[in-house]
Amino acid sequence: MTTDVIDSGIGTIRAGILGGGFMARVHRDATRAAGGALIAVATTDPDGSVRASAALGAARAASDASELISSADIDIVHVCTPNASHVPLATEALRAGKHVVCEKPLATSAADARELVALADQAGRVAAVPFVYRYHPMVREARARVRSGELGDLLSLDCSYLQDWMLLPEDDDWRTRGALGGPSRAFADIGSHLCDLVEFVTGDRIAALTARTRTVFGERAGHPVDTEDIAALLVETASGAIGTLLVSQTAAGRKNALTIELHGSRETMRFAQERPEELWLGSRRESRMLLRDPGVSSSDSARLQRLPAGHPMGYQDAFDAFMADVHSAVAGGEPEGLPTFADGLRAAELTEAVLASAADGGRWTEVAA
Repeated sequence: MTTDVIDSGIGTIRAGILGGGFMARVHRDATRAAGGALIAVATTDPDGSVRASAALGAARAASDASELISSADIDIVHVCTPNASHVPLATEALRAGKHVVCEKPLATSAADARELVALADQAGRVAAVPFVYRYHPMVREARARVRSGELGDLLSLDCSYLQDWMLLPEDDDWRTRGALGGPSRAFADIGSHLCDLVEFVTGDRIAALTARTRTVFGERAGHPVDTEDIAALLVETASGAIGTLLVSQTAAGRKNALTIELHGSRETMRFAQERPEELWLGSRRESRMLLRDPGVSSSDSARLQRLPAGHPMGYQDAFDAFMADVHSAVAGGEPEGLPTFADGLRAAELTEAVLASAADGGRWTEVAA
């Protein structure tokens, strides 16, 4: 069985990136790994565009976002800018006939996300949101095993996404201010990934939730804070399973600890993103650790395994596989599990349900399927 990433079977896709930070670098690397070319970069001002273009190795700098979006030699626009700018930039790109990859959250309101989904459908363009944790091979292995019935009926779940980059009062970021980041920070930023992974692996939607949130510091580095650091949820799925989800950006020592544990009537499955080569399986008779190996994996997992067993794969590999699927979709393919603007809308709906519940003292809130 081959361990190479599936070939998209298309020519060079020409990309333009809006933004010049960490995520822009990740998108750049993934674009090149997928066989694409980075043509242009634009930031908030011409000088910044020149600096970012040089740092990212783009063919040129665009003076602003509109110049990049309107360029005839750009096929796909990557939106890697602060959250509040996602909707206008993605809208402009779709109306210009471009394919779009937009960082999450897709929008800071469900209404805006819904309009973007409709616009993408009308334009007939590929519109993707990088919920890239779907692309860890062992996540796909867990999903395949759930689908085959190995888990049994989903009874409960215990999941979390923990970071510590906002632990101290001097830790600050544009995301702490709702005008730039939107009304939610911790949940919209990383809780969206957690919920997407739970629903993707189980095929079971969160139907209702009760939530509490906490803002640890009302001020950071002299700036008032109006977004949450922590969100704790009790959830019920459409099938009747119940579970807990804890999201925090103030968990000391936890760097990117995304973990899902699913308790079924036959088996338990546990995936931890910081140990992406492993899938823990537990039953009444035994517990065992399944290690990534394309020779014995499900077909959907094996297609994402670009390296042989024993050669660790990680976050950038997952992002690269996501981008390969985006390019495949641009060529007319229908790659399995590609997260689209519809998935971005789902995250926005869940975010609004969390905020509404927390604002009402943890009231049980239904979430549309």
